[in-house]
Amino acid sequence: MPWILRVKKQFNAAHYLVNYKGGKEPLHGHTWTAEFYFRVEKVDKAGVGIDFVEIEEFLKQILPNYCCLNEVFEFSPSAENLAQYFYREVKKRYPQLIKVVVWETDSCGAEYFEENIKM
Repeated sequence: MPWILRVKKQFNAAHYLVNYKGGKEPLHGHTWTAEFYFRVEKVDKAGVGIDFVEIEEFLKQILPNYCCLNEVFEFSPSAENLAQYFYREVKKRYPQLIKVVVWETDSCGAEYFEENIKM
């Protein structure tokens, strides 16, 4: 029986969208939330599929904090593009990753996943 592990991290960053309605959106900030979903098929003797501490340490390295996302990334930093970028970066280290959700606000977010995942 598989498990779905979830890790949620917040970061603070400003951004603006490029080519937003034909122009540049004004610079503004958010407290972003990124959720990472991992599918594991087994757990070790301690009952752990992937150590949460290990995942969180890795996420600290890749999640930007207190910056302007436009200065960090070469793409327009929308929630959709961030979800895809984080997915691809985390998947390199954790092939068990199945989905990433990036929340720009409490009510607006985007998720990215592979089409052929098994839930």
